[in-house]
Amino acid sequence: MAHLLRRGASLAARSFRAAAASSASTTVHRLPAAGSRAGAGELAPARLFLLESRRGFAKGKKSKDDRGDTVQAAPDIGPTVKSAATAQMDAAVIALSRELSKLRTGRATPGMLDHIMVETADVKVALNRIAVVSVLDAHTLSVMPYDPSSVKSIEHAIISSPLGINPTPDGNRIIAAIPPLTKENIQALCKVVTKSAEDFKQSIRRARQKALDTIKKSASSMPKDDAKRLEKEIEELTKKFIKSADDMCKAKEKEISGS
Repeated sequence: MAHLLRRGASLAARSFRAAAASSASTTVHRLPAAGSRAGAGELAPARLFLLESRRGFAKGKKSKDDRGDTVQAAPDIGPTVKSAATAQMDAAVIALSRELSKLRTGRATPGMLDHIMVETADVKVALNRIAVVSVLDAHTLSVMPYDPSSVKSIEHAIISSPLGINPTPDGNRIIAAIPPLTKENIQALCKVVTKSAEDFKQSIRRARQKALDTIKKSASSMPKDDAKRLEKEIEELTKKFIKSADDMCKAKEKEISGS
């Protein structure tokens, strides 16, 4: 009996050792940790594929496609371009009008003395800021200074101007008789008008070119039809202001010649 018990215990011990050896020789394969270098190396293809796919989808939100993504429209530059061109062209016409008003004609006009500068107390001031100029008749102006003590200064300034006027003091005012223009004077003044017209029309054309350059730079971000329409509107605007300048100069030449 004892012999049998010892043999059973021996067999049991042998079986336990065999099982332990088999367990020790078995390799347990574990997946590498997600953050480990081994994990990055072994899972790189799959992980990179998923990552790039996600990035591709994110970029697709900014692209122009048919998936309903919002695409920001280019701003409409039309109103800004037309407004800037109109302001510049209008300024040129106003400056031309001011320049033409300085030219002497055969008729008396209050504006013909506006450009005369009067020196008072070592300061030069425009005549129309220190006196009221009014028309007495077709060939006579009245100049009434705000300050009676400036009569002499105003008289001297009028005599020194290129208008060829010889004013006469009349109490607290000055009477300025406008002499008739000679044929030579008329021809010379008409040439001045023509030159002034061309100078200021060049300013209008520069405003046109600036507007067209702006449209050209923005053409890639706007429909071709819109760009063509805007260019046409700028051309029509230019013609309008050129015609206004021409009409103004024709009226001045007519005024100078007395016809």
